[in-house]
Amino acid sequence: MMRVAVLGAGSLGTVIGAMLTQNGVDVVLIDGYKAHVEALQTNGATIVGKMELQIPVMACDLEHITGIFDIVLYLGKAPNNAEYLPAILPHLHKGSVVCTLQNGIPEQKVAKYVGRDRTVGGTVGWGASLRAPGITEMTSDPDRQTYELGELDGRITPRIQAVKAILDKAGAARVSENLAGERWTKLCVNASLSGMSAALGCTYGEVLDNEKALLCAAFIKDEIIKLAHAQGIKLLELQGIQFEDFELANGKADFERIKPLYHQWYVPHRAVIASMLFDMRLGRKCEIDAINGEAVEKGDELGIDTPFNDKVVELVKEAETTKTLPVFAANLARFAIPD
Repeated sequence: MMRVAVLGAGSLGTVIGAMLTQNGVDVVLIDGYKAHVEALQTNGATIVGKMELQIPVMACDLEHITGIFDIVLYLGKAPNNAEYLPAILPHLHKGSVVCTLQNGIPEQKVAKYVGRDRTVGGTVGWGASLRAPGITEMTSDPDRQTYELGELDGRITPRIQAVKAILDKAGAARVSENLAGERWTKLCVNASLSGMSAALGCTYGEVLDNEKALLCAAFIKDEIIKLAHAQGIKLLELQGIQFEDFELANGKADFERIKPLYHQWYVPHRAVIASMLFDMRLGRKCEIDAINGEAVEKGDELGIDTPFNDKVVELVKEAETTKTLPVFAANLARFAIPD
C-alpha cells in the first residue's frame, strides 16, 4: 500500500486527510500549527457544515515526521514553503511524488525544494474553512469536491494516475494535459472573491451583495484573463462555467452581462472567508503574493497594468504591516472604478 502525506493539513487538508483515512488510505496529516495537530491527535478530524464527519486520524507536526512517503499532497501556504518543504525532504525516496495543490502558480517554486522530477501539480475545486483547531467547516457542496491534476509537461503518466487514484477517495479527480490552463483558471477563481474578502475583511457573500465590491472583483478577474491571453493561455470551463466568459472586453459596460455568472459560481460559497483573511486574523503572514501578487508580478513582467490586483495587495500588506484588520467601507472606498 502506498504511504501518503497531507502536508499542510489546514482546512482543505483536514477534509482530504479525513476522507482518505475513512477510505482506507495509509495517510498522515502534517502541519506546523501545533494546536491544530494536537486537536487532531486527541479528538480526530471533525468536519462540519456541508459534510458531517468525525474520524480518528494520524497527525504530526513538522518536527515529528517519521518514515518515507510515496505521495505527498502539498497544501501548505506559499509563505510556509521554506519551512514545510525542507521538513518533508528527508522523508522522500527517489520515486516519491509531490503534488502541489496550493493556490497560485506554485509548481516551479516547489520544484526548487523537492526537484522538478518529483513535482506534479493540481487545483482544488472546492472550499472549506478552519473554524478551530481540529474543526473544519466544509463550505462547498460535496458534489463540487473536484481536483484537476497534471504533469508539468502535460504527459499522462502512471504516477499522475496514481495521484488521481488517491484523490478519487476524497472527491473526483481528473488528469489534464493543460496544467497551465488549469492553474490560470483557478487563479482567476481565487484572486477575485478571495482577494476582495482579504482586502475588505468580509465573506464572499458580502462581496456579492455590494455592487462596487463585486465590480472590483470583476476587474480583478478580467486582469487575470488578459494576463493569461498575453501568454497564449486560454481559460477553461470549470464546473459548467466557461471562464473566458468573465472577460470585460468592453470594460464596465460588460458588468451586467457577467453578473449572473458570479452568482451562479459563488453563491454556494457565500459563507466563505478567504484563507488569507483567516491568517490575518490569527496574526500570520498570508499568501497574498501567491494569489493577487502573482498577477501583479506577471503584469510587471509583461508590461500589463493590473490596478485592481495592485490595490488588493497594497491593502492586505498594509494590514499585515500595521497589524490591523481591514475595514470594509474604508478599504472599498480606495478602489477607483474607471469610466
